[in-house]
Amino acid sequence: MVDDHNSDYNEGKPLSTEIELLSPETTVEHTDLSLESTPNPAQHAEATETHGTVATLAAGEESATSEEPDYDAADFAAALANFDREQAAETAAAANLTTEEVIVTGTVVKITDKHVVVDIGLKSEGLIPLEQVLDAAGVSKFQAGDTVEVVVEREEPEGGYLVSYDKAQRLKVWDKLEQAANDKVPVKGMVLSRVKGGLTVDIGIKAFLPGSQVEVRPVRNLDGYIGTEIEVRVIKLNKKRGNVVISRKELLEEDQNAKKSVTLSTLEEGSILTGTVKNLTDYGAFVDMGGLDGLLHITDMSWGRLTHPRDLVNVGDEIQVKVLKFDKDKQRVSLGFKQLTPDPWLDATERYPIGAQVRGRILSVTDYGAFVELEQGIEGLVHVSEMTWSKRMKHPSKMVKPGDEVDTIILSVNPNDRRISLGMKQLQDNPWEALEDKYPTGAIIEGRVRNLTDFGAFIEIEDGIDGLVHVSNLSWTKRIKHPSEVLKKGEKVRAIVLGVEPENRRLSLGVKQLQPDVWDTFFAQHRVGDVIKGKILRTAQFGAFVEIAEGVEGLCHVSEAADATGKPVALDVDSEHEFKIVKMNQEEKKVGLSIRAVGEEASRAEVESYKEREKSPKGSGNSGSSSSSSSSSSSTTLGDLINWKKSERE
Repeated sequence: MVDDHNSDYNEGKPLSTEIELLSPETTVEHTDLSLESTPNPAQHAEATETHGTVATLAAGEESATSEEPDYDAADFAAALANFDREQAAETAAAANLTTEEVIVTGTVVKITDKHVVVDIGLKSEGLIPLEQVLDAAGVSKFQAGDTVEVVVEREEPEGGYLVSYDKAQRLKVWDKLEQAANDKVPVKGMVLSRVKGGLTVDIGIKAFLPGSQVEVRPVRNLDGYIGTEIEVRVIKLNKKRGNVVISRKELLEEDQNAKKSVTLSTLEEGSILTGTVKNLTDYGAFVDMGGLDGLLHITDMSWGRLTHPRDLVNVGDEIQVKVLKFDKDKQRVSLGFKQLTPDPWLDATERYPIGAQVRGRILSVTDYGAFVELEQGIEGLVHVSEMTWSKRMKHPSKMVKPGDEVDTIILSVNPNDRRISLGMKQLQDNPWEALEDKYPTGAIIEGRVRNLTDFGAFIEIEDGIDGLVHVSNLSWTKRIKHPSEVLKKGEKVRAIVLGVEPENRRLSLGVKQLQPDVWDTFFAQHRVGDVIKGKILRTAQFGAFVEIAEGVEGLCHVSEAADATGKPVALDVDSEHEFKIVKMNQEEKKVGLSIRAVGEEASRAEVESYKEREKSPKGSGNSGSSSSSSSSSSSTTLGDLINWKKSERE
């Protein structure tokens, strides 16, 4: 409405300047006119009449002073009607744009944290959600002043219109995509982001690429595709919902099949091809030979030993391979890489003669030795026994570790079994070769007890040289069951060298030999027939073992345990008896004893007494008797003596 206090105020710009020059009187008379609404016909007629009268008067009064044009009420009403029509047309245009999804070109005014503000020619500005215009790096594609095509979606309650850049792009490229889908023509796109189940790809509009359609084989990590340009095929369209589904797998399969047919037509066993490593497993590598994958087994990669295929090749490497087997029906191909070079074992015997010194690299260490690589495809074993002359090394890892460079000696070569035996200790002086001169038999040594076993004790006499004292060589007199009865680990002892075997690396020692042999002493002092006193040590079913001197035992058989009358004698342990030595074997250290023989044995005094009695004067008067007595005395027997003793007792 026109403010009668301020004649310069007008509410609508479409009004002409002629209305603004109306006189104050006229303004007052027409205060009932509204600029915000269109008058009805009755009001319009009345206003026209009044306005015409006033205009005539005004014209007459002002004609003398001013030449400005005269405006009447009809012009004012027409201006109001024109304004209302423009407002209605703009509202209708906005409604039409919203319902029909017409593409509108606008100008970017500014960019906020949520929207791109665009001037689209309406009374209010358009708002594009910021996420619709971000590139893969998260940067807006547009700046202030740029032109952009959008589709008006709706008017926002807070003011302005929500517009869509995505819809405009869809409308622009939709026909193109439909044509591409029908003709199965590939399109290019940029991978924007990872979404649930796949990827979002910009192909003019945002399309969905399922994870199963990215590659021919399943892909675990899709993040690596973000920011890359790929070629895809449109496989599904829904214009109403604005959904587009694309596939990369279809194009790859078609390309693979085309290459595969060419490869199959030229592939044959023995041919050499160039392929690309596609995938690695623990047992080998899959190589793409042009639409057809072949398996390069780990055993066919190198003449040497590989722990994993990645030691030789990586994914993406281009390598030459030889076709070993080809099953055309199953389309399976076995490939070889090592077959491109000669087998190094064919002339290994000539290149590695026995006794030659070679240098190699430690590949691995086991409990029984170390494997040494002499060259690519040739490796040998240094057994733990061939590493050092010392017997004290517990594990090969104490001497070498993988990666070490070592010098070795060729001990043997077996090309058929692809084995080479190596030695390391042969490059060192053998301490056993000079041991016989250094420690001759009978030499007395001193060493420390290093270890005790059931069969003896090991005495270390110098670094790496141990001698064995067998349990039988610990004591002359005691029956020792275990060396721990007389020796302790770490104890220093003296021993005598009994023998040296350099070829077997054996050194025999004795401890008891440092003391006199009680058996030798016993055999030197006694003979068969001697009567000695003994103590029963232990009994057995066949007799009893008798201690007849310190450390010396004899055996009394049960048949010899009887008195002179044949009555058995009890052989109780710790009981003492007189025994007659009936057998002696110094080499076997055996002494046979008898109680029976003692009863039949006459003392030397009794024999002499019997002889003297036979020589008595009782028979001296008779020369014949004397002669007979003399003859009898000279041939006295044990039986005569026993009979004489019986007669004496009677």
